[in-house]
Amino acid sequence: MYKLTDPSEIRRLMTKYGKNFKKSLGQNFLTDEEVLDDIIRCSEIKKGDLVLEIGPGIGVLTCKLAGTGAEVTAVEIDDTLLPILAETLADFDNVNVINADFMKLTLNDIFKGKASENRKIKVAANLPYYITTPILMRLLESRSVISSITVMVQKEVAERLTAQSGNADCGAISLAVQYRAKAEIVRVVPSKSFMPAPKVDSAVVKLTILDEPAVKVSDEKLFFRLIKGGFAVRRKTLQNSLLVGAGIPKEKTLAALTELGLSPTVRGEALSLKDYADLTEYFKKIL
Repeated sequence: MYKLTDPSEIRRLMTKYGKNFKKSLGQNFLTDEEVLDDIIRCSEIKKGDLVLEIGPGIGVLTCKLAGTGAEVTAVEIDDTLLPILAETLADFDNVNVINADFMKLTLNDIFKGKASENRKIKVAANLPYYITTPILMRLLESRSVISSITVMVQKEVAERLTAQSGNADCGAISLAVQYRAKAEIVRVVPSKSFMPAPKVDSAVVKLTILDEPAVKVSDEKLFFRLIKGGFAVRRKTLQNSLLVGAGIPKEKTLAALTELGLSPTVRGEALSLKDYADLTEYFKKIL
């Protein structure tokens, strides 16, 4: 078995296969065994589970996931890593590596109909930092066949994912997560725990997917349009933000705020998920 958290082993493999770290793909490999164990523990992965890993790199986390006896599928965009993965995962027959861009696949493409309401996917990954938010949004949109998402992200992103309304870190992604999942920061991971070391610290975040959305809305498209618009112009009133970000005239937003008993000078970042749900139902009748 390989000790893939050992920097000397990482260097040996990279040299053997003539591989360089690709900064453009966010390739920073974890060298802290304790963090790997924490990811496995809080993911609650067990034998027979369907597990999705995005960006396996050289297989540092993949080997740990495979060691649980789960059925692991790892999606890797960088084809130059495939020979390394073939070597490091050679002892496992429960890992399938797909060389593709995750953002161009559906979960059905990946799992071929295995995932369902009765057999859901657990996601565990050290996500490429340059594309963290799009990946998470894509996963959250597929929530019906996912039970949990445990990922390593930049610390500041973790703080946004778990931020509550009124908090300075709260943004559109915060509310998107609140709508579909319960989010918690499992642990902070210092930059020295990676090779090469990134410039910022990271954190492991777990998103436990809710059985039902946190609030009921009759038009999700409009709901997320309003949330995105509400954060379009920071430190400006909701009236200004929705004008710029959603094209809604100020007088209509003012009428909505009055109807819902909210201050005419309220800012988008101060609204709760329920407030945005109420705005959705109001605007659906008049837009």
